[in-house]
Amino acid sequence: MAQKEAGSSLDTLILRFNAKTTELQDLVVARNMYPASSVTDLSAVDTALKAMELQVHAIKGRLREETDAIPKAKKLIDASLRQQKKLQGMSAYVPVYLPERPTMSNLECERGASRETSDQPTSYRSVIVEEEPAALPREKKGRGSPPLWYITSEELDSLSSYMRGRLTLDKINAAVNDIAAYAEANVQLLAAPKKKISENLWEKALELRDIAMTDAAKGKHFFVETDVKGPNLKLDNSGKAILTILRHLGRITETRIGHHRVIILLKKP
Repeated sequence: MAQKEAGSSLDTLILRFNAKTTELQDLVVARNMYPASSVTDLSAVDTALKAMELQVHAIKGRLREETDAIPKAKKLIDASLRQQKKLQGMSAYVPVYLPERPTMSNLECERGASRETSDQPTSYRSVIVEEEPAALPREKKGRGSPPLWYITSEELDSLSSYMRGRLTLDKINAAVNDIAAYAEANVQLLAAPKKKISENLWEKALELRDIAMTDAAKGKHFFVETDVKGPNLKLDNSGKAILTILRHLGRITETRIGHHRVIILLKKP
């Protein structure tokens, strides 16, 4: 009995030894399948994979930023479209022709005064100095620029064909520039010092002062009918029709002060 048990233990040990030998042989075969040179290639592949992962993460971050910026871009586009519509609406009220306002600078007044006095004898100039009328009162500051209240195409279309005639929107608004220039020139003449006003403008300056002191024209921009001398507005049939339209649309009002027909510019409410 004891001999049988010993033989069985020996068989088991031999089997285990054979199994371990087979396992070691398999390991040797596996080692020969992957030589040492393949380790370098695997390291390079690992490095490349890590670099690709970093690039993927960077691309994901950039896509996230672009996605977050889309709502802001949409808001900016909407604001730009609204601003474009506003500018298009404003351009409809601006005439094609915008002449510069003729203004009378102090230097021009001074030259006119010196030219007038230099052409006269010395004795006559002394008489003029002695009989010079009282100084013009200074125009109060703060009146600002004359109103430029252009008419719109809708207002022009609302007029009867008889009143509108062949007048165009640009021609009427060019006349609006002229009447503002007339009023601006009168404001500068009223505000000019008496020594800067030439003698040929002195009488007009006194008349403008009297008009400016009336209740109808006090603190307002105005011009008289004799100021109408172009370049766009003239006292012809077209010019009279334009003044009628501007009065009808509430841009101007007219009154009679002394022997002058005074046109007063109205401001937009």
